[in-house]
Amino acid sequence: MRPVQHTVRLPATLDHAIRALAERHDMSVYAMLQRSVKTGVATLADPADPDALAREIVTELASVSTRLVEVERMLDRALFTACAAYCYARSAALGASKTDDTITAEINAAYDRQRRLSQEGRS
Repeated sequence: MRPVQHTVRLPATLDHAIRALAERHDMSVYAMLQRSVKTGVATLADPADPDALAREIVTELASVSTRLVEVERMLDRALFTACAAYCYARSAALGASKTDDTITAEINAAYDRQRRLSQEGRS
């Protein structure tokens, strides 16, 4: 196929962009202009579904939301474990002979206190 010649006038900003792209891809400005035209025509001939991007974003947000819930659960368990470790260590350090029920009540109180403090920080 024989190429057809066209004269194209570009705004200065577009010319700078094409020159920068050509330099980045180590090709001539004319080759970059030809690639840009081919890509543009292909895109216009077969346009993307405008709702596809929105669906993809919604899917990704749902995925992030699910992961965030998992992270919150893990952090909540880590907080409870830290409270339990603290209360048992404190009881052992003080030499107090507390029952497991008493220590469990202290753990729950410490856990609730830390959760309440974290909620106040968000408000």
